[in-house]
Amino acid sequence: MESLLICLAIIFGQANSLQDKPVVHLPPNSRAIASAYGGKLLELINAPAELNLPANVPKVDALGRPWLIDIKNLGPSAVMVVGTSEFSIQITPGQTVHIHASGKTYSLQR
Repeated sequence: MESLLICLAIIFGQANSLQDKPVVHLPPNSRAIASAYGGKLLELINAPAELNLPANVPKVDALGRPWLIDIKNLGPSAVMVVGTSEFSIQITPGQTVHIHASGKTYSLQR
């Protein structure tokens, strides 16, 4: 019972933190994640199998905060998100990832 309550608290905590961010969607037939999406939640619906993060790794978003994007895959298939040659992540349907950029590389933020 205690572990169930902990799991529910974690789920609701994540849901509340994602609701604070503006939600954006990719334009039709786009495979590029714009640097302007920094600080936002990108929801993927029927996305291409592979998407590209900005080639010039951003350091800050439009508000001057460290660049971070949350990507939520709503399905129906897995999506591979590719950044620099050292970074790629597969996002399965229902999964949300938090990607941080340092100006030089991308990394997952936990």
